Formats: sequence, structure tokens, C-alpha cells
Amino acid sequence: MFRIRHITDVTLPTNQEEIAEVQAILRMRFTGLPAHEIDGLPDKIANPLAHKLSTFLLVADDLRGNLKGFALMSYAPDLDFWILDFVATGRALKGSGIGGALYTHARKMASEKPSAGLFMECLPDDPADCEDPASARENAARLKFYERYGARPIVGTGYETPISPGDKDLPHLVWDDLDSGEPLRRDRFRDIVRAILERKYEHLCTPEYIQGVVDSVTDDPVRIREPRYTKPARAASVSAAKAPEVSAEDRIVLVVNEKHDIHHVRERGYVESPIRVRSILKGLDATPDHFWRIPARDYPMSHIRAVHDDRLVNYLEKACASVEPGKSIYPYVFPVRNNTRPPKDLGYAAGYYCIDTFTPLNQNAFLAARGAVNCTLTAADAILSDARLAYSLVRPPGHHAERSTFGGFCYFCNGAVAAHYLSGFGRVAMLDLDYHHGNGQQDIFYSRPDVLTVSIHGHPSFAYPFFTGFEDEVGESTGTGFNLNLPLPEVVDGPRYLKAVKKALARIQEFAPRFLVLSMGFDTGKGDPTGTWTLAPADFEAIGLALGATGWPILVVQEGGYRTTSLPANARAFFSGLHAAATARPAGSR
Repeated sequence: MFRIRHITDVTLPTNQEEIAEVQAILRMRFTGLPAHEIDGLPDKIANPLAHKLSTFLLVADDLRGNLKGFALMSYAPDLDFWILDFVATGRALKGSGIGGALYTHARKMASEKPSAGLFMECLPDDPADCEDPASARENAARLKFYERYGARPIVGTGYETPISPGDKDLPHLVWDDLDSGEPLRRDRFRDIVRAILERKYEHLCTPEYIQGVVDSVTDDPVRIREPRYTKPARAASVSAAKAPEVSAEDRIVLVVNEKHDIHHVRERGYVESPIRVRSILKGLDATPDHFWRIPARDYPMSHIRAVHDDRLVNYLEKACASVEPGKSIYPYVFPVRNNTRPPKDLGYAAGYYCIDTFTPLNQNAFLAARGAVNCTLTAADAILSDARLAYSLVRPPGHHAERSTFGGFCYFCNGAVAAHYLSGFGRVAMLDLDYHHGNGQQDIFYSRPDVLTVSIHGHPSFAYPFFTGFEDEVGESTGTGFNLNLPLPEVVDGPRYLKAVKKALARIQEFAPRFLVLSMGFDTGKGDPTGTWTLAPADFEAIGLALGATGWPILVVQEGGYRTTSLPANARAFFSGLHAAATARPAGSR
């Protein structure tokens, strides 16, 4: 599986790597291309208005930074025409559909604004016109491919005139009218030919040569070669469905903590169980075309230590490793942390690092928690690779884990780890839509102005964690004003909740983030054993629609939601709304 995406942001690491690979391919395969044209590609992408032709780069990759192919296009805004400069795929991928997908995407992009069509050069398919007559067969295959879309060589002009006497392999200028059905008028084409030769080949073509080619255009409208490889009815157009394409804009990248079930606390009433993930996946299975599932990668512990105190991380690793299989340590002694030191006994120390009595430590808790972080960072890297939407479906959850403490079934703050990572590439907003306050990210980012934290939750007068989540908690030091709590009463229905969501989004809009990390809990749903609100699938769909319409790249991180009978419907509704709204927007480029 692959995706097609349009690169405009040359600062993202994956984009930089793929641009460098495109440059390497251009140097290797297109040896006649001037070096400064290749070296200047990043600047042309980043500053299209500074050049004679605006440059557009489409890449096909597999979300891991493995480039499978690319299409390089140019647009002349003053004359309203497109040029397809290059389409290239890996030689081992010939026949994979990637070339067709790239051209389909290029046509779609070019069709989004009125233009004279899409032009490209193709080497001749007549053996007599080729330096090596055997190459005519390969050239014919390329022309046959474009002819399927209705794109054919322009004839009756001097475009193939040799620059030096005896030159061969002179390209045809091929025209795709992009299914407009409009003829190409002589005077407009003369301007286009002049622009192509002056702007692309000024290092080869003299003014006299260019004028001669322009003067050779006499037919009005310009003549197009009759179909040579396809039947005329078919040569008119090819449906986009004929060429397979998987686009980043059309899928939600899904990363699942595959080994989450090693953390299974079997005590009666412990609701944070493996069936939660299975229930959500059951709901998502009804819309398989919305998701692109990828495996998690391993990341160094330094990402966790960047947001959590080393003493907490070291304790969790050591304590979990010391617990006998099948046993658990539950915190039960809680000192006043600011005036105490941690006890040496690992069992007693649980209360020093934990904020409640119901978040146990067992042999696999640390391993599962680290796996959840790896999934979330993998999803974050997908966002950095230009995915619009990514979903980290994990357990244990994370939003109650503060810098120095764990609790609320949470050991590491998955969303905060990802938000800190993303903050290296721009401002990040965190929105917590779990029933309970997101005290973890609030604590971690409370004094930082580059990460805005917003939480909608049950008021701490009745809802866990009870001691945080008040409206007057707005941040401190340089982070003052960058934390927003929106506590709600015990009885809340869908419309009331959606009103709070829109208020949160208005604040996030003011902040103007580059990325949004969404801590998503379905414990706001009706009948959840840990909540009191009554949201139904239609309400979750409305929330997804509101978020998807914002246009921000969104990383969704799974938090709460414990009524497994309603989890499938609620999750399906939310992601259906999110997907529908996000894909309805014009394809954004970063």
C-alpha cells in the first residue's frame, strides 16, 4: 500500500529526506538536467512565487519514508498552463500502479483551477527519429500510457526541430486537455510554447530558435495526433478509478498497541481491560476504507524522560520488574510529596509516586506503557510525514500521568510525549475530551507557552482526579494563559457538550497551532461506568465533524471509555465524522 501526497513544507524531516532522494534520482536518471535546477528544488517548493514557474512535488511513499515514486510539475500562473516535468518510479515497481496513481493525482491537481491543460514531453515512438531505434518501443509504451487519458502529441509545428543538425530523440510536446473538451487555440499555444522554451530551456535555445518554433504554429485550433494505441472512444478520457491510488488525505493512519493485552489486571471491577481495544476495533472494522493500519516502531526512552522525571521512570521500570507473575502492587500509603523522600521499599514507594489506590503495578505494566508510547510516537511521525489524521489506539491510557506521578490507570502520558516531540516542529495544542481532567498534560506543560493544553471534563467537585481541573488553573510563569479548563456539571447531554467543544476550538484557533493532539475518551458516552454524561453516537459524530473541519493535522490518542457494549458504535461514529469533515476540505499542504 502506498499514498500520494503533495509536499510544500520543506522543514519536516521526512519531507527533507524524500526531497533529497528525488534530487538523487534526478541526478542519476536525467543527466542533462542542469545541476542548479536540481539543487534549487527545495527553494522552488518553498517559494513558488519567486520563480518563473511554480514547482509542485508529488511523492508516493509508504509512510515510513520509503519513496516509491514522484511527479514533478510546474505551473505558469501568468498563462494558466501546467507542465508535467517528470514522473519516476522505482524500476522494481514497474507495473505496480504507482505511475498511474501519480499521473491521476497530477491531473486532479491541475484540474482544480481553470487552465489551458497539462503539457509534457515524450520521446519519439518512430524508430527513425531515435538515436537507438530499439528505444522506440519503450517510448511507445509511455505514449500509449498517456493516450489512455486522452493526452496525445501536438502535430504540425516545429517543436521537434533539431537544435543542432542531425540531432535525434527530439521530444513530442504532448497535451492533456484534462477532459475539458476545449480546443487549443493557436495564439494561446504560441504564448505557451514561448514560455516553455524560454523558462525551461534558456540554456539550450537561442532567441532565434525559439522565435522559429513559435512562428511554426499556424493551425487554429492546434492539431493533435490521432490516437495510435487506443480506440478513439477510449482515448477521450480515463476514469480515475482505473489507476489505483491511496492518498494520505483519504485515510486515518491507525497504530494499535499490539501487545497491550500483556497488561491484564484480572481483579473484579478493574475496567481498564484488553476488551476495550477489541471493542473499538470492532467498531472501526465497519469502515475499513477510512484507516491505514501500520505497525509501531521502537523509540528510545529519552522521549519519555523528556516529559517525565527520571525517578518516576526508573521506579516504574524497577518496581514492575520485581513483581511476581500474576501479582500486583497497589499503592496504599500516600505521603505529602513536597516534604518527604521516597521509601526504599518498592511496595511502600508505590504511594509516593501514585495519586490513587486503584492503579496497580505488575510485571507487564511498564512494558505495555512503553508500547503505548511507541505507538503514539509512530502516529506522531505519520503526522510529520504529512498525514492529516492519525490514531494511536492504545492501553494503558496516559492523560493522568504527571511529570512525577502515575495514576488513573495511566503510567506514562502518551499524548504529552507526542506533543513534546511535535513541538520541535511548531506550536502544539492538546485537547482532552475524556470525561476526567487531563491533569497529566496540564502538569507537564503548565509553564510552557509553546503547548496549549485544553480540557473538557467533569467538575473536580465530583469527578476524578478531584484536585485539579478548576477554571482558575491557567498556567504559570511563561505558561500563564496557555492552560484552559472547561469543567462541566454531572448532567450533560450532547448539545451541551458540543457547545463546550466549540468554545475549546475557538481558543485553539486563537493559539494557531501547527498540530493538534487529541486525548480522546469515550467515557463521556451514556452508561459508562466511570462517567455520568449521556453522549450518543450522533453526538460523537458531531464532535468528529467539528474537529475534522478545523483543517489541523490531528493526532488522536486513546484515553478512557469502559462501556464495551457502546464503544464500537461511539468510536465508529466519531471517526466517521472526523474522516468525513477532514477529507471534505481541499487537500492541505504543509
